[in-house]
Amino acid sequence: MNVRKMVTVIEEIRAEGGRAVSPPATVAVVAAVIENPWAGQGFVEDLAPGIEANASDLGALLAPAVLEALGAPAEAYGKAAIVGLDGEIEHGSALIHTLRFGDHFRKAAQAGTLLPAVEKRGPAGVVFDIPLKHITDATIRSHHQSVEVRIADAPHPDEIVIGLAAAAQGRPQQRLADLSTER
Repeated sequence: MNVRKMVTVIEEIRAEGGRAVSPPATVAVVAAVIENPWAGQGFVEDLAPGIEANASDLGALLAPAVLEALGAPAEAYGKAAIVGLDGEIEHGSALIHTLRFGDHFRKAAQAGTLLPAVEKRGPAGVVFDIPLKHITDATIRSHHQSVEVRIADAPHPDEIVIGLAAAAQGRPQQRLADLSTER
């Protein structure tokens, strides 16, 4: 796994809807900009060797880093794979949609739900939104949120941005009723 750089973003929301948010709502993102392991090979039928060589190491690198950046226990989480223009969306999906990758974050966050994800292909500087859901119950509406990310010089055409996001709480000032109240 060739990592060109790591990027950490911490968002702290102190006011929402004209009212103070106390304590501030915190969301952290940690992303690794890596060389696409399938770059320059044309269409690769069997992605398994690249998954085996990279996915677990990426999860082990990113999971503790995003929780450390958050500085609090995670209540919501999500993941991203943004592929450079010379790659396929499937290249990013192959790395993040495997237990080899995701279980590192689930274990570190003491989570049980599937990680919501965004996958897309784009040029350096492409904006992407990482969806987040509650770590133990994806039906808890207060934790359905997203965080916008942009890395000015990534991904290069032969790179993939792999990111994890964590929130210490639900949306600031959330007021939606629990899903079980609807019929």
